[in-house]
Amino acid sequence: MDRESAWSLLTEYTQSESLRKHALAVEACMRAYARKLGGDVETWAVTGLLHDFDYERWPSAPDPAKGIGEEVSHPFVGNKILAERGVSDEIRRAIMSHASYSGVPRETPMEKTLFACDELCGFITATALVKPGKSLAEVEAKSVRKKMKDKAFARSVSREDIVQGAQELDVDLEEHIAFCIEAMKTIAPELGLDGAAARATAPE
Repeated sequence: MDRESAWSLLTEYTQSESLRKHALAVEACMRAYARKLGGDVETWAVTGLLHDFDYERWPSAPDPAKGIGEEVSHPFVGNKILAERGVSDEIRRAIMSHASYSGVPRETPMEKTLFACDELCGFITATALVKPGKSLAEVEAKSVRKKMKDKAFARSVSREDIVQGAQELDVDLEEHIAFCIEAMKTIAPELGLDGAAARATAPE
């Protein structure tokens, strides 16, 4: 699946602007890591863009006690849709593996990178949004690490997954955070994190 088709699929299933921006952030980090690690850039990018495309409609993890089966759960529904669209096993497996409850182990560099970038991108975004200028230019790895210790901040983001992701990727956590910040900066306007929003609301 090429990037244009992937974006079309994402926007078909995801109306939330914040979820679309999250997909773009993960895509940017996957592109950067593909270049660093020698992966296929477009394959990694599409994987990042599509990893949560079904989440808005099917956000629940399987929970037999609540009668929630895989047929109505993320990323199982997405995996089925991607298979019907002819998306490669490589991409589908990586997307399945980013949800630890899926039972699909993370084995390849692409799979490990997707997991390592997913929660972190959300946390970096949250950190940028509380800066005075709402800009990635104001975010540093050390400030992200500091925010991670504040359990009340962005409480829905799993710190454990962020730490585990860096460990699985075998990279220093602070270096990993800095790398993802720089990758996200390359598309800061698309993410709404270039300071424009703050400038627009600033008093004359």
